[in-house]
Amino acid sequence: MEKRNRYTPEFKTKVVLEVLQEEQTVNEIAAKYEMSPVMISRWKAEFLSRASMVFEKGTSEADKMKKEYESKQEHLEKLVGQLTVEVDWLKKNLASNEPLEVRKAMVERNHPKINIKRQAVLLSVNRTSVYRPVSEKQPSEENVQLMHLIDEIYMKHPYFGYRRMTRTLKNQGYPVNRKRIRRLMQLMGLEAVYPKPNLSKRLHAKYCRPYLLRGLTIDRPNQVWGIDITYIRMGKGFMYLFNIIDWYSRKVIDYELSSTLEKGFVLTCLKRAFRRCKPEIMNSDQGSHFTNASYLELLEKENVKISMDGKGRATDNSRTERYFRSLKYECIFLNEFETPRDLRKGITDYVKFYNGERPHQSLNEVSPDSVYSQSFTRIAS
Repeated sequence: MEKRNRYTPEFKTKVVLEVLQEEQTVNEIAAKYEMSPVMISRWKAEFLSRASMVFEKGTSEADKMKKEYESKQEHLEKLVGQLTVEVDWLKKNLASNEPLEVRKAMVERNHPKINIKRQAVLLSVNRTSVYRPVSEKQPSEENVQLMHLIDEIYMKHPYFGYRRMTRTLKNQGYPVNRKRIRRLMQLMGLEAVYPKPNLSKRLHAKYCRPYLLRGLTIDRPNQVWGIDITYIRMGKGFMYLFNIIDWYSRKVIDYELSSTLEKGFVLTCLKRAFRRCKPEIMNSDQGSHFTNASYLELLEKENVKISMDGKGRATDNSRTERYFRSLKYECIFLNEFETPRDLRKGITDYVKFYNGERPHQSLNEVSPDSVYSQSFTRIAS
């Protein structure tokens, strides 16, 4: 039995197109391909009858492709919107949580896809400072020693301004002038404690808050926290200590060390403390770390009332200042901490001793931890 020929769709299409071109008759085309003219005519009829389906299919495919494109476009728009929100959130939290120097260090100068300009925007740092990093001039060894002396004198006489400080150091044999001592005291974050004309009131009015503790009876833990920053000497340098004190029990709630006075380390410490507990009122001075939008927004978000000392009034934050005095006389001045690691360990050990073992005369010779925990036990019962 003779085997039937099987023609591919491509071949059939080719033959029919030749017929439609009408350059040859059907018989001529059939003879060329050794086929029956009837078969070719049948292919032609079938081709023409189904030609509209080709366009219908094309329209359907086009619609399908259009829908797929629109769906992808919508998905990409949602993704871009979500990424925009996430980047804004990341920038805001990174800027408030990480110190400026840490964010600058994150810049990758040779990143293949993100240029320095874009990295600066994402990290919330000034682009100029990234392109031309300014190397901070470290105080000389002589100035560091002077700063240590200034710190000791200031602890005894917090009402000394740079003029009195200059005279005192000159009387001790140090050839210093007012400008130098004023600059060093500014670097240390120190200023004389006494009421002064509020020359910057208009500039800081929107960030300042009233003092809420006058006449207030403090009778429970976490009713009032006091916060402040102090200069901490080291063997060959210095750091800054931010501290949180519970005013009722005198307990050190948390602390943070920093090599600079960037605002980030204050917010980092506060957020860490808030994860454990929160005060009803937070009291601070009117320093720049506490009269700025980031600090106020954090406390308002946590529903913490904000209290600020009167300008230059030492007594308004006396309990926090008293702790700093104890820390320095009982720990810092008795040791020469050479590295930040040593200093951190020294302060950690002192805080454990201060909170858990050191008796307080104002607490009837009981430790802060005991008063803090016993008060909660009494409240619970």
